[in-house]
Amino acid sequence: MPKQPAVALAPGVWRIPTAGRDLINSFALVDDDGSVTLVDTGLKRAPARIVAGLAALGKHPRDVTRIVLTHVHPDHAGGAAEMRRRTGAEVLVHGDDHDWARSGRISGGHDRTTRMGRLFARTGDAKIEAFTPGPALRDGELLPVAGGLRVVHTPGHSPGHVSLLHESTRTLVTGDALFNFGFLRGARISPSFLCSDFAMTKRTAHRLGELEYDVAAFTHGPEIRERARETVRGILASL
Repeated sequence: MPKQPAVALAPGVWRIPTAGRDLINSFALVDDDGSVTLVDTGLKRAPARIVAGLAALGKHPRDVTRIVLTHVHPDHAGGAAEMRRRTGAEVLVHGDDHDWARSGRISGGHDRTTRMGRLFARTGDAKIEAFTPGPALRDGELLPVAGGLRVVHTPGHSPGHVSLLHESTRTLVTGDALFNFGFLRGARISPSFLCSDFAMTKRTAHRLGELEYDVAAFTHGPEIRERARETVRGILASL
């Protein structure tokens, strides 16, 4: 089966796979005026697939007026500098991840209180092409995106990690607060060794159970369209 360059999640909300069928995803939100907000930019090689996904929607990089990152890790921000060049759009990140964006170095990205975190930390800092972020995202902020995109600060996976709730279509983008990989046996919290603070990840993920949504969309894995909130609350209940 050929890969779809873009998958409709809700009216005006699309998932753009940038690695595998749904291994790593970006998202496009199309406003009434035709402008596009791009959420996450994948790995460094992802921009070509993002542009192909936009083309499938009849859109061009110049239609992108805003780029929002759930956090500054290489699989979410690796293509940010290039997409900024192609679109001319600001890249918005929570202030607690601004230093990583500006330096291009993800320092302290692994929780050293875990054995796997200490092991991965030995490989050194992950790197991305540095970029200058726009005004810092704030917890609770409602971005003027296609009816309103709510910023929900869910730190722990990274200090400035955010999830995003598109209120008009009741679509939640979890970022890496939750994964939905098949080899992880369904939706679950982020693996500890990928977090800067795993205990905080477990605490803040509970915010996702308090929100109202019908579709849960993941940067890693396919979306959940039926009983999404109930599924997420079930995961959180086991933490």
